[in-house]
Amino acid sequence: MIQKDTIVAIATPTGVGAIAVLRISGKRAFEVIDYTFETISKKKLKTQKGYTIHFGKITNGSLVLDEVLVSLFKAPQSYTGEDVVEVSCHGSLYIQRELLQLFLAKGCRIAEPGEFTKRAFLNGKIDLSQAEAVADLIATNSAASHKVAMQQMKKGFASDLKALRDELVDLASMVELELDFSEEDIEFADKKELGNLAERISKVLNKLIQSFESGNAMKNGIPIAIMGKPNVGKSTLLNTILNDQKAIVSHIPGTTRDAIEEQVNINGIVMRFIDTAGVRETEDEIEQIGIQRTFQEIERASVILYLFDVSCTEIKSVSKEIKSLKKQFPDKKFILVGNKYDQVDKSTQTNLSSKKKLVLISAKEKTGIELLLEKIGLLVSLLVSEEGTVVSNMRHYEALKNSKEQIVKLQEGLESGLSGDILAIDIRSTLHYLGLITGEVTTDDLLGNIFSNFCIGK
Repeated sequence: MIQKDTIVAIATPTGVGAIAVLRISGKRAFEVIDYTFETISKKKLKTQKGYTIHFGKITNGSLVLDEVLVSLFKAPQSYTGEDVVEVSCHGSLYIQRELLQLFLAKGCRIAEPGEFTKRAFLNGKIDLSQAEAVADLIATNSAASHKVAMQQMKKGFASDLKALRDELVDLASMVELELDFSEEDIEFADKKELGNLAERISKVLNKLIQSFESGNAMKNGIPIAIMGKPNVGKSTLLNTILNDQKAIVSHIPGTTRDAIEEQVNINGIVMRFIDTAGVRETEDEIEQIGIQRTFQEIERASVILYLFDVSCTEIKSVSKEIKSLKKQFPDKKFILVGNKYDQVDKSTQTNLSSKKKLVLISAKEKTGIELLLEKIGLLVSLLVSEEGTVVSNMRHYEALKNSKEQIVKLQEGLESGLSGDILAIDIRSTLHYLGLITGEVTTDDLLGNIFSNFCIGK
């Protein structure tokens, strides 16, 4: 019933601007605009071609509200698949409000959050993963997150999964058919072909699941933890990178008791720098909690900046600590950073400079910071430079993992020669989870949850 309504919303952000855009979609979209809009040619817009723009005035009775441009998009060649009208007016809050009230009076209703995109999905203009990519695209704040969203807008991995799912549906129908003729012992499904397809699906799923870490980081920012012993300059380094006094700096060890996180955009990639509590043996219960959180931050970080004081720490002892940490966190990327470089003599500086894997800085004097950021940028670019499709949506990730579990069960069942009725259960489950991604399997709760996060007007 909702689909029969003609909806309207202001599609531009709230506030005063040069222009604002109101969007109308539904069967009565042209009828509503023809009630209120007068072109210079006096022609009704319903008789005009789609993908045309018309200049004229919007009136409410004898009152002229504004001179506007009206863009026409005729069904089914429109964003929603319905008749769509977009009215570009002057950005006055008064004009926006009056036009909206006028269109409501002529038979429209206010669109729900994301309802235009929801109609595009329900009318087959886009699949569900593309619809979610629309919201991601609107929220992009870096070149990396934009790349991920645009890739998904172009169907991304969903089209590949749909093709594999269609093949599985065909073979599933053969397995189901066998069940109807179980007493006759007739085989319709080619078990070898089914096994080959399961293997192909498994490989695709593995690749997509593995891509989630980098995809999620590209979307939400690369987490970079700054760790080290107390008083080595971690908070000073964070402040220097941010060019702001976000963290408290003190000569007293253990000043930082909790993780402090801030974002920086470097070369189109959002990086989330996390200042952590200094790691040491302590009897202070609050500081112990801070140290526990340091290791929690290391667990979720992609890159670890291990900071030490070159003026009072031997490089050999630091190397041992790094080796121990790498064993504990084998999947993490470490950058060894020697701080307070300005406080050592020339011979020590020369000796330290010969260490190729060591980045030397003075966070207080702001020297060596550009070199450090360059090294971080190179390392991060390797993490986000994967060619092909990456997964950045948690809902997709969970569905992929569930699909993988079911396809493994199917492969094990085929290898052990399980009966067709057991295989059919695993196939149905696999089809269900794959369909959740593309939208071939949906519920009202699922759609409501997805589109409720959209802005009104999109």
